Amino acid sequence: MSLSRRQVTAAAVSSIPLAFAATGTARAGGRRARSVFVAGDSTAAQKYSDAAPETGWGMVLPFFLRKELEVANHAVNGRSSKSFVDEGRLDVVLGAIRPGDLLLIQFAHNDEKDEDPARYTEPWTTYQEYLLRYVDGARARGARPVLATPVERRRFDADGTAQPSHGEYPAAMRALARREGVALLDVQALSLALWQRLGAEGTKAYFNWTATEQDNTHFNPPGAIAVARLVARELLRGRVLAHRDVRRLDQEIPESWIGWPAPATA
Repeated sequence: MSLSRRQVTAAAVSSIPLAFAATGTARAGGRRARSVFVAGDSTAAQKYSDAAPETGWGMVLPFFLRKELEVANHAVNGRSSKSFVDEGRLDVVLGAIRPGDLLLIQFAHNDEKDEDPARYTEPWTTYQEYLLRYVDGARARGARPVLATPVERRRFDADGTAQPSHGEYPAAMRALARREGVALLDVQALSLALWQRLGAEGTKAYFNWTATEQDNTHFNPPGAIAVARLVARELLRGRVLAHRDVRRLDQEIPESWIGWPAPATA
């Protein structure tokens, strides 16, 4: 069933209070808190009780940022850089974003699906063109865009070497970041190196492997914590955020801190 632009916009707007729940809204009588908006796919998205223990890294990111930095997680399962725009979701983000905010942009998993014209983009043309709409939209509103290469899947060859799975998309994003002077979080390279250190067996404890499912794309709580930590460290390393903006980079995050709210009813 397809949704109208108005229906999509209303649904996206209704998700904002949940995204801000961990830290609250602007402080009464004080300067408005900065926000970190996340535009992306299922690897970052908010998950609900019917999907637990699957966990998006965007759900965990607030635990690595100071309380005054609010995370508005607009990532949605199954979206590409193209379909996120075409459904009006970028419009919702740009309608809410304010000067001084950050927009983290991570897409590619679904852009790669060349059998689906509603989502597919070609790395060196339409993928870059759609990403540029996020970059330009954020900048036009005084916000800072940040490109994040797609987190890697769990994929190993017969010799136990972690294999990249995103083709030319990470390289295309890196090239766009250089050309446009956009901050880049190279999550693809960092996650690939992490999966290699953990190994083919060790990584099963980070992905959504259950008694009934062997999912090599989506994370369980330990995996989401690990990827969110990579994102926060990269935000600091790239001087997108300052030391005062981050916390717990070298501390354990209890899985009990993660919650899966009940899914929204129609």
